[in-house]
Amino acid sequence: MTRVDPLPRAVVSSHCRAVACHECDTLQALPDLPAGGSACCVLCGARLGMNPRGGLDTPLALALTAFILYLIANAFPLMELELKGLVHATSFTGAALALMQEDMIPLGLAVWAISVLVPGLVMGITLYVLLAARLGRLWPGLRPLLLVLCRLRPWGMLDVFMLGILVAMVKLADMAKIIVGPGLYAFAPLLLVSAGVVSILEPRLLWERLEALR
Repeated sequence: MTRVDPLPRAVVSSHCRAVACHECDTLQALPDLPAGGSACCVLCGARLGMNPRGGLDTPLALALTAFILYLIANAFPLMELELKGLVHATSFTGAALALMQEDMIPLGLAVWAISVLVPGLVMGITLYVLLAARLGRLWPGLRPLLLVLCRLRPWGMLDVFMLGILVAMVKLADMAKIIVGPGLYAFAPLLLVSAGVVSILEPRLLWERLEALR
């Protein structure tokens, strides 16, 4: 972990850049970081940036894996309920449609947006931006999409939805036979892979790559 210097004591150099701490707004100099290195604020200790090992290859691989798992989780049923000889399968979209059919349209739309739309946009945009930065291509819409990505990331609440699924399974266990579907088997590792992408993806590096492509 590297402690950085607050301005105006910052060294004027091509190896340093001025950044503002997102926690305390202190303006300070951020040096070029070695692979695997990170820097924290000199005042509050918040992380200012990091340089993940492997550059963009690791987050790109994780983002691609997350996108594939996302497609599987939405293409197949999450679970099946067997009750009195009848089998009912459900998925993310199916759960949202069931709420809307019960005249809970705002709630159904919110569930679908949080569990399907926003995570899909986040993963798709992340993969698009990472591929462009890794290949050194200035593809259309990179800047606005990266801005949208930074705004949407806090709304991808897959972990909250997973908690709701587990609670529902516990409550329904005494009423019906629950058969775990392929969608849930893909959704569980999707949470871990998505967390990995968030933990090592450094938006600052992407902005710098886009600046270099101009």
